[in-house]
Amino acid sequence: MARDRRDKYYWKARDEGYRSRAAYKLFQINEKHSIIKEGDTVVDLGAAPGGWLEVAKEISGGRIVGVDLKKISPIEGVETVKGDITSDRTIEKILGLVGKEGADAVICDAAPNLSGNWSLDHARSIDLTRSALGCAKKILKPGGHFVVKVFQGDMFKDFLEEVKDNFTFTRSYTPKASRSQSAEIYVVGKKFLTSPVRRGERFDVEIKELGSGGDGVVMVDGFVVFVKGVEPGDHVSIRINDVKPNFAFAEVISADKSDK
Repeated sequence: MARDRRDKYYWKARDEGYRSRAAYKLFQINEKHSIIKEGDTVVDLGAAPGGWLEVAKEISGGRIVGVDLKKISPIEGVETVKGDITSDRTIEKILGLVGKEGADAVICDAAPNLSGNWSLDHARSIDLTRSALGCAKKILKPGGHFVVKVFQGDMFKDFLEEVKDNFTFTRSYTPKASRSQSAEIYVVGKKFLTSPVRRGERFDVEIKELGSGGDGVVMVDGFVVFVKGVEPGDHVSIRINDVKPNFAFAEVISADKSDK
């Protein structure tokens, strides 16, 4: 309580009628990275008590769904699901509300119950964020956006790489409303990828044609991959190094060059 009394965002939330000071974190994240836009369908994971739900509704005005193990007190214009985000039954309930086309944005400000043991708390945070990412991958539209709170620590970098594998744009960001003594940081993923290839994957392919820019063009499960420095007829091993929503880029790691 003493900490809250010195916290301008605590008083700002009380004065402006938001359920928690966390509301301003989402305002600041959205101002920086444009996760939610007007009319978006948004799913908030671990949404209780509802501070982010209020903000999502205010920004979007569209369909907003909150999910939590705890019951969320009603918010006008917001639908809620009481359930575990790792459960297929919960996923089905969410999709039943947002539609099979999925959500435009999935947001998560949830934190694990803290023990005071930093290594344990960090591990619990990473486990929770991975669950949120797994849920987001099941309910996001192609090209949708994701933001999740993480506690910094030695497993943070690996989690950031996981997000990078699933989104075109990935950044970490700390809003001003985060307390200075907090180790929390937010991972932002934009433009969800639904392609059949991921960064780092390797394929053996034959170059059959060149694109207009002179790069080799191959199809992997119906998905276009551009390869530099090749000619038609080359048999090459490639590694995917960048993935966009509609195509990917790869580098040659070994080649059987054509004699043509």
